[in-house]
Amino acid sequence: ELVRQGEALKRTEQMVDKMEQDLKTSQKHINSIKSVWGGLVNYFKAKRPESKPEQNGTPEYSANTRLKEAMLSSKEQESKYQESHPNLRKLENSGLLTLFCTELSSVQRDSYPKNQHLRAYHQKIDNNLDEMSSGLSRLKNLALGLQTEIDEQDNMLDRLTRKVETLDLNIKSTDKKVRQL
Repeated sequence: ELVRQGEALKRTEQMVDKMEQDLKTSQKHINSIKSVWGGLVNYFKAKRPESKPEQNGTPEYSANTRLKEAMLSSKEQESKYQESHPNLRKLENSGLLTLFCTELSSVQRDSYPKNQHLRAYHQKIDNNLDEMSSGLSRLKNLALGLQTEIDEQDNMLDRLTRKVETLDLNIKSTDKKVRQL
């Protein structure tokens, strides 16, 4: 949603820029209508190169790299999470204890109690903590990515606000000149 809003802001900024160019063109026409001298000045003034048009109506906007990386990482971790989450996977009740025992072989046995049941519960707790840690890490990366995107869009909004205020003043001035004609 934030990326979509960024794209909308970029399109809005491009439209405001186009409106500003159109207003400059109309100002030239008003000067030409007001006097012969204004028409001669406009005729001999160098033409400014126009900005390149949008490609197929889609502005070039992309979210910041931090947000992109966080979203990709989140999608990768989401699939791993769904595979390991007890409510999202099919558990074999009979093989649950053997699953824990085989996982114990990869972990140092000294760090767990000698009781097989306690050892299995400790391993289960450690696994749950690892999953929580990876989930929190994923959320942190997403939050940092969202924050940088919000900061960039905030700057874009400030820039857009200044442009719109300037454009509004210019439109009022041009309207006043047209009414005087």
